[in-house]
Amino acid sequence: MARFDIVNTEGQKVSEIELSDDVFGVAPNENLIYEVVKFQQINRRAGTVAVKNASLVSGGGKKPWKQKHTGRARQGSTRASQWVGGGKAMGPKPRDYTYRPPRSVRRGALKVALSQTARDQKLVILDKFEVPQGNDGKARLSHGAVKILTEGLKLTDALVIDSRENENLHRAIRNLDKFDILAPEGINLESILRHDALVVTESAVRQLEGALVS
Repeated sequence: MARFDIVNTEGQKVSEIELSDDVFGVAPNENLIYEVVKFQQINRRAGTVAVKNASLVSGGGKKPWKQKHTGRARQGSTRASQWVGGGKAMGPKPRDYTYRPPRSVRRGALKVALSQTARDQKLVILDKFEVPQGNDGKARLSHGAVKILTEGLKLTDALVIDSRENENLHRAIRNLDKFDILAPEGINLESILRHDALVVTESAVRQLEGALVS
């Protein structure tokens, strides 16, 4: 079991927590990272690009001129690919790019990313992350969250993980440029890799550990 410090919103240590080495002490594995990043990126491809070939273009049913004795090349339709307005030869067609690695690979890549974040000392575990609601609503929430992240925790770029029930925190962070927030059940490899640090509340890190431990 690995031991980690739990800090408050001012960056001061308040306690410690033990987390499973099966989740936060996994050896690096670039292949797992590659497979899951490929999975996330390629599944965003719509695959809907398409063009019309000669059989799909309207018109062109009549032979332009007779086959022989005109001095011109023989033609069967004005919708062949060599004609202006004709169909496209060997053009792209809709296809499915879906790729889904096994569950063990997806979970394994998350473990590798979390473990590497911990080794790089970029994992911040908070006892709680509360942003007070002000009279001016969302602007006040965002200002409070930025102040905690930049002044209290000394971070400039981070992914925050906390329960959806912490509605004020989600409202405060979701529109910030350098920070993002997800619920524990929504954590994914690409979001972890995209940010420099990972901020997780104590309850959320326990939920992650329980979901990922073998």
